[in-house]
Amino acid sequence: MASVSATATGLSLGSVSIAVSRPGRAARPRRCPCLASLARSLRPSARPWRRNSRHAHRAMTDSTRPLPLALVEAAEQEGRTAWLATLPGTVARLARAWSLSVEAPFQPGGQTAWVAPVRDRAGAELVLKIGWAHPEAIDEADGLGVWSGHGAVRVHAAEQTHDTSALLLERCRPGTPLAARPEPEQDEVLAGLLGGLWVQPPAGHTFRPLQVMVDQWAEEFRQQLAAEPGLLDSGLAREGIALFQRLPSSADRQVLLATDAHAGNVLAAQREPWLLIDPKPYVGDPAYDALQHLLNCAERLHADPTALADRMAGLLEGVDRVRLRRWLFARCVLEAPGDPALADVALRIPID
Repeated sequence: MASVSATATGLSLGSVSIAVSRPGRAARPRRCPCLASLARSLRPSARPWRRNSRHAHRAMTDSTRPLPLALVEAAEQEGRTAWLATLPGTVARLARAWSLSVEAPFQPGGQTAWVAPVRDRAGAELVLKIGWAHPEAIDEADGLGVWSGHGAVRVHAAEQTHDTSALLLERCRPGTPLAARPEPEQDEVLAGLLGGLWVQPPAGHTFRPLQVMVDQWAEEFRQQLAAEPGLLDSGLAREGIALFQRLPSSADRQVLLATDAHAGNVLAAQREPWLLIDPKPYVGDPAYDALQHLLNCAERLHADPTALADRMAGLLEGVDRVRLRRWLFARCVLEAPGDPALADVALRIPID
């Protein structure tokens, strides 16, 4: 949660996602020679997968398109280079299984997934997303299935193994990110999308409660401060983390959340004007879902965090403005070890 990073969404050429990373995550290291060599060795080939009478599909061979740099660097940081080496085989296997013609991956790419445009046997444009398994994205396919294309991209196929998540997704055209639009417009679009996404999860669902994620982040925060006690005022830290962990249980309604809804994860489309991508579904307090967008609106956040929170609460149906202020205060405290200016932001947010 501490640092801000830019990553390609993968559902449209040039789409950019701005995301605040989780607490305790180290700064991205300089790219090392071994990873540069691995990226070259795993470059896709010049021929796309094409169906013919003798061979179902072939790997593409465009030597000018190496693996996405963001993915290669993140693999080193996360200790996933062995997983990265299995990627060409996984792409080839899924291309055969799902009858896909696969093009070059999007550049610069995301940090946890290889994403490329594909066509199915009927010629429909889709997106293949193959990522390493990580807890926050476990339920992406199930969440998209519940939303069934209403406000979010459709999922056409999915596969989950112990270390890999693969999704075959609707492709957005033109795919321009909402982040390219002025922030006041972003506020309105996101509020409209979230209002439609906040549905009751189906009976017997297996989505995790928001409390699970909150408790995990709180523990990481405490470990970070224990290792570096001078990072943040201890009183502010105690107040912020206590509120952060109390808020989920005090919500008056529980809905399916995206938890990573921000302007970089919303793309212009034809079926609907805007569609959400890359959700990380949990069930919990709808007020939480506004936070990632608020944190990404850095200039307005630092200038007047209360006005920003109140504006967003006014656009979101059923979201209490004081409750959203409390969430924003707590989340700013959680981010502050990596971005000390957010401690000052937190102190300027009235929460009573």
